Amino acid sequence: MFLSDIELQMKASNFSWHSVRARLMPICWCVLPVSCAVFLVWQERDFREQLALPPSLVTPPSATTAREPFQAAAVASVFGLSTDATPQPSAEPLTLLGSFVVSQGLSKALLGNAQASRLYQVGERLPGGSVLRRVEARQVVLWNNGREELLTLLPSTARFLQRVDPAVAAQPVIRSARYLRPLSGQSE
Repeated sequence: MFLSDIELQMKASNFSWHSVRARLMPICWCVLPVSCAVFLVWQERDFREQLALPPSLVTPPSATTAREPFQAAAVASVFGLSTDATPQPSAEPLTLLGSFVVSQGLSKALLGNAQASRLYQVGERLPGGSVLRRVEARQVVLWNNGREELLTLLPSTARFLQRVDPAVAAQPVIRSARYLRPLSGQSE
């Protein structure tokens, strides 16, 4: 008889829990959407009140904390960029003799001084301590002590095309028989 009392108590406790849960579930399913709707209506009312106020009375959240002005120079120096609009001429004791600009890969520059000349790739360190940063058609950009410097291609003093004196052009061309042999059937 003792065993049947325990079974009855367990069934009664299970019954009460199931009945309570069965009664609360529909209430929860109704309360949850209603509470979300109340929250959204409250937010909408607050938003519309802010719109109705004049702009001078509305204080933006950023107005409470004063920020320092944005410094573009500090950001540029972190990324290794220069803020100067025009780079200064280079103090390197080198002369740009030629530049080889390629669309893919590393461009090269022929730099020389009084002793010798050498090809340098982009990113290579020069004898004066600066780094070859960029190669362009008529100049190279060097990075020296945190700033960009320009090394420009010097124009050639010699003329590529030479004038021919008319007296020299009028002289007949002398053919030497020493190096040229006539083909068979041609006279000398």
